[in-house]
Amino acid sequence: MPERRNIAIIAALERELRPLIKTWSKSNFTHQGREFTAYESNYAVAICGGIGAEHARRAAEAAVAQYSPEILVSAGVAGATVPELHVGETVFPSLVVDTLDGSRHKTDINSAVLAGTPLARAVLASSESIASPTLKRQLAKSYGAHAVDMEAAAVTRAAQKHNLRFVAIKTISDDVDFNIPELSRFVRRGEFATGAFVLYVIPRPWLWLKVIELGRDTKAASRNLCAWLRESALTNTIVPGARSPSKS
Repeated sequence: MPERRNIAIIAALERELRPLIKTWSKSNFTHQGREFTAYESNYAVAICGGIGAEHARRAAEAAVAQYSPEILVSAGVAGATVPELHVGETVFPSLVVDTLDGSRHKTDINSAVLAGTPLARAVLASSESIASPTLKRQLAKSYGAHAVDMEAAAVTRAAQKHNLRFVAIKTISDDVDFNIPELSRFVRRGEFATGAFVLYVIPRPWLWLKVIELGRDTKAASRNLCAWLRESALTNTIVPGARSPSKS
């Protein structure tokens, strides 16, 4: 059995966490017939389960079964749903809304030092698809959302199921007006079909600058996200009081 880890970080794609996990040890394990890749540090593990709620749920369940964490963290990039949030800014939502059923889930950020700051007063909406500018504004109006992702609601449900603490850490990769049409069609089985997307973009030169912008902004968001993870979540200052991991 692997050593227990206090913190399990669940992300969609490895590239979102690359600046953080590039020096961590890497191993594979199987849970319920599915193979997962785990990146391990001294007291945290990161699993990149794929894009979307079902992939996030499976990754969270696998992390709980394999590492017995005390805290589940949904980490990744997100889209801004309000003009006040800009690319590269990081939020620690106090509330996650599942847009599939409208349910609202409080996070455990209220027990952290950050709770008194605007960073921890955000509302995050979890959508089943990549949000267009129209959908982003709709989410802001309907739920008071400041940002939108696709996975956090599934991870918080897993935390509730296992009576674990939960926080979300999301860095903005695209502002409220950013749009690349039909982007969701390239999400396949939890992965982004980069090759198919490139073939789609090549004959559409009006999208080239948008794609370059998205790549640049996503990379910057990833760096900022990982800086926050390194300085807060991984030192237990985001949700204090967790026990030190035991040796197995």
